[in-house]
Amino acid sequence: MATINVLNVLGKKVETIELNDQVFNIIPHEQAMYDLILSERASLRQGTHSTKTRSEVSGGGRKPWKQKGTGRARQGSIRSPQWRGGGIVFGPKSEKNYDLKINKKVKILALRSGWSQLLKEDKIIVVDNLDFKTPSTKDFKIMLKNLDLESKKILLVLPSITKNEQKNAYLSGRNIKNISINLNTKVMLDKLLKAKKVLLTKEAIKSVEKGLMNEKN
Repeated sequence: MATINVLNVLGKKVETIELNDQVFNIIPHEQAMYDLILSERASLRQGTHSTKTRSEVSGGGRKPWKQKGTGRARQGSIRSPQWRGGGIVFGPKSEKNYDLKINKKVKILALRSGWSQLLKEDKIIVVDNLDFKTPSTKDFKIMLKNLDLESKKILLVLPSITKNEQKNAYLSGRNIKNISINLNTKVMLDKLLKAKKVLLTKEAIKSVEKGLMNEKN
């Protein structure tokens, strides 16, 4: 059974909790992880780029010079693709959809692989709570120092910000340079693997576990 230590904001061990082996203790499946990251990155592309063909470029309604007698190559319009400022041949259009579909079972396997890899690499830090009574960047930085995280690239995963304490934690940490905050336990795998450390509350890591165990194997 996989286990992890739970710390308090002072960096002291409070308890050790057990984690589900199906989520945090599997052999990482590299192909599934690769496929999911490709899908995640593709979904971020907006596809709003668009180029004009020769029929859409303005001007060029008249022949630049006569057909014969000039010694130059014949031309019919300055909108032709060979002209500077002319139309683009086979350029991207705005209706392009970059989404890459991925099988649901592969996605779950990839996420479980990601969390398992993070645990094996000792990149997951769990705290008992982040109950900030008021928003305070100063207090948040003190906590990071206590956890030996002040100079590391951190992904903070909060289950939600519906509770005042979690909202205060979000407001306290959002403007710190090295911190990226995820307001949902459904984290993109690409984000997970880029972080040097992933910081979660005990509630958040149980929410991650529950979310990935509710899916069919």
